[in-house]
Amino acid sequence: MYALALPVVFLTAITRLDTPPCPPGEWTRSVPNEAFGFGERLEFDVKYRFITAGTAFFQIAPQPVYRHGRSCYDIRFEVRSVPALDWLYRVRDFYRTVVDVTGIFPYEFEQRLREGNYRRDFTARLDHARCRAVTSEGEFPIPRHVHDIVSAFYYVRTLNLSALPRDTVIRLRNYYGTKTYDLGVRVHGTQVVTVAAGTFRCIVVEPLVVEGGLFRSEGRILIWLSDDDRKIPVKVATKVLIGTIDAELTGYSGLRGPLLAKLK
Repeated sequence: MYALALPVVFLTAITRLDTPPCPPGEWTRSVPNEAFGFGERLEFDVKYRFITAGTAFFQIAPQPVYRHGRSCYDIRFEVRSVPALDWLYRVRDFYRTVVDVTGIFPYEFEQRLREGNYRRDFTARLDHARCRAVTSEGEFPIPRHVHDIVSAFYYVRTLNLSALPRDTVIRLRNYYGTKTYDLGVRVHGTQVVTVAAGTFRCIVVEPLVVEGGLFRSEGRILIWLSDDDRKIPVKVATKVLIGTIDAELTGYSGLRGPLLAKLK
């Protein structure tokens, strides 16, 4: 399945980076955010041809959690195969990230993958003051404000994508396992798409894939984000070994503000 087994992220290079020295001084930052807030929930159907093969959701907890005395978003992403198809290929994937509200960078990341006979568990605690990650695979240096794969997606939502020229590539860094990767998301332009949740004016972006990503595919991945301040994912289309899989928005609640890109 698993186009959403997820957004995100957005790699134009799958390059391991040398970690720079940890700079002294202030380790926090401030990132403007009008895209999302506490209590947001986004729901999706995952489809293969005309079959609904699974469901997925993003959920930001309605109340903050606190790390280092700072308010944080508790963000979860889950993908499940529908019960009728569990006998064929059972999926129960879970991701959680704890993200600083002001700086939009992660303190904790958790991943539990259950896909057929495949099992994968990974956890990380990120110390941005010391530029260190303590993970289920050991302790390693990281760049300050490095992202996990879920926090990177939410960070990209805070950016003014509508103002960027076609083919712009946004550069990020992502940490997973024992490595830091160079990330990028390419902006392709705008398009109107219709899904179960309605018809939306969207910005189309294209990620590539790295280990630990929310997408696993054998070909091109396209993501349609609402072309407004919310930038919610409306649709994901990805090429996999068995064909093309689409994840389409079916419902949403708790948005930070109006969804102006919804046309009907």
